Amino acid sequence: MSGPAVGLWLFEPRKFADILVDVVPWLETFCDPVETRAGGDVDFWVRDGSALGLRAFDPADVGVFFLSEDEEIPAADEDYASFSRPPAQGLVVGAGCSASANHVLLGHLALALARRLDALVDFDGLLSSHPAAGDDTGNETVLARARVLASVLPGNVAEVSYDTGGGGRWLRQVGDVEFLQAWLQHPDFHLIK
Repeated sequence: MSGPAVGLWLFEPRKFADILVDVVPWLETFCDPVETRAGGDVDFWVRDGSALGLRAFDPADVGVFFLSEDEEIPAADEDYASFSRPPAQGLVVGAGCSASANHVLLGHLALALARRLDALVDFDGLLSSHPAAGDDTGNETVLARARVLASVLPGNVAEVSYDTGGGGRWLRQVGDVEFLQAWLQHPDFHLIK
């Protein structure tokens, strides 16, 4: 079963290989192994969460994580009006498992990578203290809860609309590191799977 994933939006274009030259040695300081797959994507297993400010955990509880380039960013169907310019490129960082420990670890990985790469975090959906079960597309209650959460946490979060197919549109939230850091401290923290 796959776990949650988040996007990282970069506003200055960089070759993915150059990003990996920066990121892989850093990952190797607290992950083992760190493996580059054909095509350049990276799989890694976190062994020491202290590098991310986390307490000890059992690595067997979290499994593999991955970092890859998101070739869909910028996307023609997304409305980037909330930003001074559209993102130049995207990355995806995700967890191979969906247990709550994976959500927390992925959140801290995303926070560290967003800081390191000067990126915004695409949550790939709407966050709220009461996550929706299943697809939340078009669910106005979920949207209202997401807006309340965004209004009470520090930092900046924007709504980005996108095509859902069949002529429909829906929203995802994209936040800065201050917002993600506050969300990580919230008692109902989770990411979207």
